[in-house]
Amino acid sequence: MKITRRFTTEGTDPFASTQWTTRSSRITNPDGSVVFEMPDAEVPVGFSQLATDIMVSKYFRKAGVPQMTEKFGLPGQSETVKNDDGSVKKGPERSARQVIHRLAGCWKHWGEKHNYFDTAADATAFYDELVYMLVHQMCAPNSPQWFNTGLNFAYGISGPAQGHWIVNPESGEPELADDAYTHPQPHACFIQSVGDSLVNEGGIMDLWQREARLFKYGSGTGTNFSNLRAADELLSGGGKSSGLMSWLKIGDRAAGAIKSGGTTRRAAKMVCLDMDHPDIAEFVNWKVREEIKVAAMVEGLKAIQNEKTSAQDPETVGETAARLGLKLDYDFNGEAYATVAGQNSNNSVRIPDAFFDAVDAGGEWETKYRTTGEVAKTHDAGKLWNDVAYAAWRCADPGVQYDTTINAWHTCPNAGPINASNPCSEYMFLDNTACNLASLNVLKFYDAKNREFDIAGFEHGVDLWTMVLEISVLMAAFPSKEIAELSYKYRTTGLGYANLGAMLMQAGIPYDSEAGTAICGCLTAILTGRSYRMSAMMAGEHGAFPGFEPERDNMLRVIRNHRRAAMGVSRDSGEYEDLRIAPVPIDHDLIRDHGVPLGNAMDLLHHATTAWDDALDLGELYGYRNAQTTVIAPTGTIGLLMDCDTTGVEPDFALVKFKKLAGGGYFKIANASIDPALESLGYDEVERREMVQYILGTLNLHVPMPSDIEDSVGVSLAAWLANHGMNEDDLQNITDQLPGVFELGFAFNAWALSEETLQRIGANPEQAKSDPSFNALRFLGLTGQQVAQLNELVCGTQTIEGAPHLKDEHLAVFDCASTCGNIGTRLISAGGHIRMMAAAQPFISGAISKTINLPHDASLEDIKSSYRLSWELGLKANALYRDGCKLSQPLNSKSDTETELEDDTILDELDHSLALDEVATDVAELAGAISDDNVRIVIQKEVEIVHRPMRRRLPETRNSLTHKFNVAGHEGYLTVGCYEDGMPGELFITMAKEGSTIGGLMDSLGTSTSVALQYGVPLESLVRKFTHQRFEPAGMTTNRDIPFAKSLVDYIFRWLGMEFIDGYREANIPARSTPEPKAQADKPDPIVRRMAVDAIESKPSNKKSSEKPIQKKVAESMMKAELTETRVTASSSDGTRIDARSATLSMALDAAGDAPPCDVCGTITVRSGTCYKCLNCGASMGCS
Repeated sequence: MKITRRFTTEGTDPFASTQWTTRSSRITNPDGSVVFEMPDAEVPVGFSQLATDIMVSKYFRKAGVPQMTEKFGLPGQSETVKNDDGSVKKGPERSARQVIHRLAGCWKHWGEKHNYFDTAADATAFYDELVYMLVHQMCAPNSPQWFNTGLNFAYGISGPAQGHWIVNPESGEPELADDAYTHPQPHACFIQSVGDSLVNEGGIMDLWQREARLFKYGSGTGTNFSNLRAADELLSGGGKSSGLMSWLKIGDRAAGAIKSGGTTRRAAKMVCLDMDHPDIAEFVNWKVREEIKVAAMVEGLKAIQNEKTSAQDPETVGETAARLGLKLDYDFNGEAYATVAGQNSNNSVRIPDAFFDAVDAGGEWETKYRTTGEVAKTHDAGKLWNDVAYAAWRCADPGVQYDTTINAWHTCPNAGPINASNPCSEYMFLDNTACNLASLNVLKFYDAKNREFDIAGFEHGVDLWTMVLEISVLMAAFPSKEIAELSYKYRTTGLGYANLGAMLMQAGIPYDSEAGTAICGCLTAILTGRSYRMSAMMAGEHGAFPGFEPERDNMLRVIRNHRRAAMGVSRDSGEYEDLRIAPVPIDHDLIRDHGVPLGNAMDLLHHATTAWDDALDLGELYGYRNAQTTVIAPTGTIGLLMDCDTTGVEPDFALVKFKKLAGGGYFKIANASIDPALESLGYDEVERREMVQYILGTLNLHVPMPSDIEDSVGVSLAAWLANHGMNEDDLQNITDQLPGVFELGFAFNAWALSEETLQRIGANPEQAKSDPSFNALRFLGLTGQQVAQLNELVCGTQTIEGAPHLKDEHLAVFDCASTCGNIGTRLISAGGHIRMMAAAQPFISGAISKTINLPHDASLEDIKSSYRLSWELGLKANALYRDGCKLSQPLNSKSDTETELEDDTILDELDHSLALDEVATDVAELAGAISDDNVRIVIQKEVEIVHRPMRRRLPETRNSLTHKFNVAGHEGYLTVGCYEDGMPGELFITMAKEGSTIGGLMDSLGTSTSVALQYGVPLESLVRKFTHQRFEPAGMTTNRDIPFAKSLVDYIFRWLGMEFIDGYREANIPARSTPEPKAQADKPDPIVRRMAVDAIESKPSNKKSSEKPIQKKVAESMMKAELTETRVTASSSDGTRIDARSATLSMALDAAGDAPPCDVCGTITVRSGTCYKCLNCGASMGCS
């Protein structure tokens, strides 16, 4: 092949096209513990800190790399460092240029070896252009390439064979690989088959082994299980099958075990099932049943924890559970979810067109036995469709894959049907094949100043990376012989793109608009048309893929249908071949009528059509080198590596984000697309600055105080704070923190302020730091409403809705996947997501990985309508997620401060007399019902009255008692806040030296005890239940009254009993012959302090009343757990920026989706297609 240069010049080092810098990469847990750290790693200066962290922590090889005398030198360009014995010193990669060199160099090496370049100069040009694109974040391959490619080529790393297979390019025959590194494993996506056999090759148990090999090396796999016999189907030996579900549970358990093994990503697995399988109803409702089991376990333990199994049992059920370490909660990684099945895979049903016909006709749906083909069960089609929709509404599974549509676009149907997909649903092809992925960053090809797209540059990038993925097939090792054979025979690849949503916003084009979908259609048409063109050109030199000739007519038919959609042929024209559901074509009229506001929109349309002219003409002449060439992958980790604002065809998720700083902490920034978007819409510099300030806030303290504060007219927040004791250094320290905090309260907590500052405003530093809810603004007398007003001025609204100067017709440009900020109401509808997918799908060889988000209040009909619209518009698959539908969802769309503010408002506005009247009315009705023997009303009213909690609030200023304790060397402090009558109303437990686990446990115990006390649980009851619990740490104490404690909990509640329960001390102190001292040495005098009290209360949900009580409890408990585990580090005297609370920031950023904690660093992840990505460490919990 002749390789032209577009980005580089012959003889010029492509690494010199940018400046380089050294940075430290440090990945931490939310509690501050270090997951990974590497100082002085070299990266391009244009890389963000997050991109740096991903490159260094995930993609740098950590061992076995020859160390160079030039620290960041490349192999062959620098001498190696020798050990004392003369051997080469080994260590990690230290520069991104080393990583990029081993990838581009390896691709060049294999291309040269197998004659993919006309001359050596073409090979060098290929290398230089790829280096330039990787350095400038214009494209990136999937993670397995970064992990595995080039280790042998660049460093000579080798190791024992791992049972992988390769195909000899000369003979075309599969062979076992000689070692583990010469042929890398670059593929991320696999589809595997399973036969109806227990232990034979290709059977059930063999599949678990094949899956394990893929999971171990970080790849994902999908399988259609429809070949397996249904429950009670006859076996050859005369017995009956245990059914599909029994095997799925075994496979799910195996995947769950492997995910915690030697890999940084969770096992990524897709389970597909045809709609005519006899066990389809059980499969559809599988996760619904399992979620109910989780709820039953968690809530059941709560209900029986104070019970005993018999009168002879020495401990309660709760005590036994505590002793055994059994904790049942809604944590996805906890024991409750680990006990149930179905939690380690994405599930999808394969729906043929015939099923929708049966639904429309109100007819029945027959399922067939696997062995005989006879009718097994008959379902009402409408009811089964409702079950599918309800399951997706209830727990986000199953997704749907439209089987007829998928196979209508199949390029190789004679080789067999497409039965399944990879876990993220973008790769769909024959069983036992693999796909390696790469994605172009479309924003890098967009000129915001001229509002033009670099079409030639984009086409050049498509050409190069189509070659990269083809060469990757040539050099790859595969986990099984059959996958090696079929992947070599059909050579499927998966080139895609990312950052479309950000590009549309910068162009001033709404995501959900005709112009937006037209641009999507054109770009995708260029992507795939150009890729097939390049594939045909490679076929001209190296031959078509081995399986092409039997599929020539089928593949050219599919190419012609792609071309018709690019040419704008209408859906009802009748011209599309063998397609019941015609694709959505590019809207030529809209572009010709100047309805797309790009400077070169007509050129974009022209190239979209000519790409398919060339692809068809060259394909008819030479065939194609690859059976498939493109997919739209979720681009989770590699999207972050390229500093993409959006992934795949996703819109942006927020207008305010946090940029990770090289020195630690975060810096709040407006979405990088906002200012270019406003400029493209015609706003001048002053207007743009004021709108950005409305979103971000002033980020300083020179804002007016709320008008309802006495003597506040003309007084700024800075002046008000100075009047309350702060000096200029205090104010500057707070100001320096403002760019890195999500909301104002974070800059005024006890860890953000120095001890001297706390003393100057009259707070006790020790007590303030023992109180997680401490807020200096509330301490100084401001109400929650007043703090919220200041927060909007200083930290912004985080939405553009209501911004000065903004025209209403421009609001849609800034719509995101979810509402923005506290006052934002706009978001992209499900239909908007589906229409964008429908614009891209006609030009994609595979499919699109994308999650369609729905609000929590979406109905069952909304789910059905979304699935139906997706089918009608020609999509191949659809994965829906209704916000808050998972019990394990740990996120809430509001911060704790916002929730507290709403609760304060509700409580302040509550008419106490009306509440009393309501209770009195209920009691009267209950009494009347009892006299009339109306049992139903009695039960109803009894439940209503008994379960309506009443909280006794603590005064704003109250006495407190602090007690220092020492149990077996474990020191800590107990601080008890008291009511006016001296009885306890809150408890804070601070461990002196313990780590996050026991510290978090004690913090949670203090919070739960505080809530119990304020809601009227007698202290005597708490003491009776919690004393004498036995677990470590336990041992001798320094308290004469409690010389030995069976546990920390035992000590805490015995001390509470002695301090606050009459007669308890006398009844429980040890009997001694010597007189007691008159006063306890470790009992300090009561200390008066001011403090905010709202945050210790478990707040009611702010969602609609239709939300399930269990879900409300889960959201509350998970939110509290998040905040107690995530602390802000104290600032240093040299002005080092204070770390914002990383998990809290993630919570603020992501505000939607089920988003489990990252299994590398613990930070809350965000959805990326149907996978998850971590914005802290870059881990991708999926397969791309």
